[in-house]
Amino acid sequence: MISVIIPTYKEPEVLDLCLKSAIEGQSYTNQIIVVVDGFYEVNKEVLDKHKASIQVLNLEQNLGLCRATNLGVYNAQFDKILIVNDDNIFPKYWDKLLLNNYEPNSVIAPNQIEPIASMFKQFHIQDLGRDPKTFELEEFWLFSDALSVNFMEETGSTLPIFMSKTDYLRVGGWDESYPGAWVVDWEFFLKCELSGMKMLRTYNCHFYHFVSVGTEATPEEKQSKAIKESLCHQYFKYKWGQYAKHNPETNSKLL
Repeated sequence: MISVIIPTYKEPEVLDLCLKSAIEGQSYTNQIIVVVDGFYEVNKEVLDKHKASIQVLNLEQNLGLCRATNLGVYNAQFDKILIVNDDNIFPKYWDKLLLNNYEPNSVIAPNQIEPIASMFKQFHIQDLGRDPKTFELEEFWLFSDALSVNFMEETGSTLPIFMSKTDYLRVGGWDESYPGAWVVDWEFFLKCELSGMKMLRTYNCHFYHFVSVGTEATPEEKQSKAIKESLCHQYFKYKWGQYAKHNPETNSKLL
């Protein structure tokens, strides 16, 4: 069994589809934890809709992605955990596929399907929809199943991630001292690499990622986010002595 951690903010439409795919696509009865990082009322209708199959961790205020993710992991009942963004869609039989690939002392990234090309060359580019309204879940399930091959390689270091809760805690999880969520995931992967874990990618399991779905930001909010992102990069440099780096071939952060 797997404990799934899904931090969410205020995008109920993507959360609804994320949960539908996770619940209807699972082979077993897994623990699905939705960490509501503030704005509970915005998400309440969706949470009530799926309440029989999920556990809700209501933070009551916006504490940030790092704190939300860590608290979700702390509440995991099983040692095998899967951390997923709320704008990801689960493939059919995702739990069985991941459990078949599990390796101790490793961080396993299921590959992703995205509608537009990104910095991650391993992702499969196929536009199956840019938002929940245009997305056909059954079509995606058929497509992802056709892509599935029994192959893993050491090009992980991207979300979603499947790993041991013990290993997550051993490296300290997400660092909550950052002023925002930028590059914190890269630091987490760096810590995993430094601790000797394998950073694996499996191609037998493809999640869909909408990429650009999110709450519309005001000019002031965009400016604030840009400032926080810059501060996060500066904090990484302050902490590690260099800016966060990324190998485009292997996705390694250990440079």
